Amino acid sequence: MTPTPASGTPLDAEALRALAARADTRQPCPACDSLRCPGWESLPSTFDTGVLEGVGTLRTADPDIEPTLDEWHPAGTHGWSPDAPIAPAFHPYNRCTVWRCRHCARLYLRYTEYGGYYQDERVRQVDPARVDATAA
Repeated sequence: MTPTPASGTPLDAEALRALAARADTRQPCPACDSLRCPGWESLPSTFDTGVLEGVGTLRTADPDIEPTLDEWHPAGTHGWSPDAPIAPAFHPYNRCTVWRCRHCARLYLRYTEYGGYYQDERVRQVDPARVDATAA
């Protein structure tokens, strides 16, 4: 199960974009470089998650609102596309926690995919240019 960031602070698309823009992406970061994932990937079991600190969530703060399972792909992308928009109001983003590398401030989204016989923790690096505020 994806750990919940200690802050649990709900973030909207603009806050997510601003946090991602602060990252130092000029050079590879030895701490998190193995997570360079423009699209969703399984979190490597060998990755030291202690490198990341929780900074918030894209889940709604209202417990009475059930997150949609609808996805947002206006340009014909799909869930695994590296160029798919990061749309916080849509699945799977609306179920994500937000994490930052303690060394370079790169931002990552994490969520757990539950299947019939498995759980897969997934991760995606946040590219501020891909953050889409549609329906936010």
